[in-house]
Amino acid sequence: MANDVLSARNSKGDLGKQALDQLQRFEVLMRNGHFDYGNGFHGRVYLNPHQLLRHPSTIWRLAQDLLDRVPGQLLEQTDVVAGPVVGGALLAHTLAGLLDGRRALTHPPCSFAPFGGRNQDFVLRDFYAHHISGKRVLLADDVRNTGKTFARCAELVRKAGGTVVATIEIYDRLEAIVDAGVPNIALAEYKAPENFPVADCPMCKAGEPVSTF
Repeated sequence: MANDVLSARNSKGDLGKQALDQLQRFEVLMRNGHFDYGNGFHGRVYLNPHQLLRHPSTIWRLAQDLLDRVPGQLLEQTDVVAGPVVGGALLAHTLAGLLDGRRALTHPPCSFAPFGGRNQDFVLRDFYAHHISGKRVLLADDVRNTGKTFARCAELVRKAGGTVVATIEIYDRLEAIVDAGVPNIALAEYKAPENFPVADCPMCKAGEPVSTF
C-alpha cells in the first residue's frame, strides 16, 4: 500500500514536470521577459495564452493530463465546467468535452459556461446563470496568479445558485493570496520570481523594453 501511494505521488510529480517542460518548449511559459500584467505590476514570468490557444492540440493534450490529476469522485460530481474568457473559457470547454469521454454513457452530459469581462470584473450572462443554478461547478483557468479571478468567478456561481466543487488550472504561480474556499488542482507549479509595482520596476529603470508578442 505504501509503495502504491509513493508511486502515485511520483507519477503526479512526473506529470507536473513533463507539463512544465511542455509549456516552456511550446513557448507558453515565458520566463525571461519584462511583462506588464495589466494589474499595476511587472515581472519576469508570463503564461502566454495566445501561444497556448494557437494550436488546439496543445490545450487538448494539457487538458487530458490535467484531468488525470482530478480525483475520480470529483469528475463524477461535476455538472458544469466554467472559466473566464479567453484562455480559461477555452480550457473549460475542452475539459467539459473530454470529461464526458471518461464517464458512462448513461451519465448526464457535462455543460460549459464562460465568464465575460476582464481584470476580475467578470460577469455571468443570465443564460448561463440559469443553467448553473442547482449544479456542481468546476472552475477552470489557464493560470492562477493571485487567485482573485477564481474568487470572483466562484462568487458569481454561488450567486446564481450553483456549488463550486474545485478550482483547476494548467499552471499555478504559487503566489495566490485568496482562494475560492475549495480544493485547487494544478497541472504544473512554478514559483515565479518577484513581481514589482510599476513605479518600482527595476527593468523599467534599466530601460528594458516591455515584452510584446
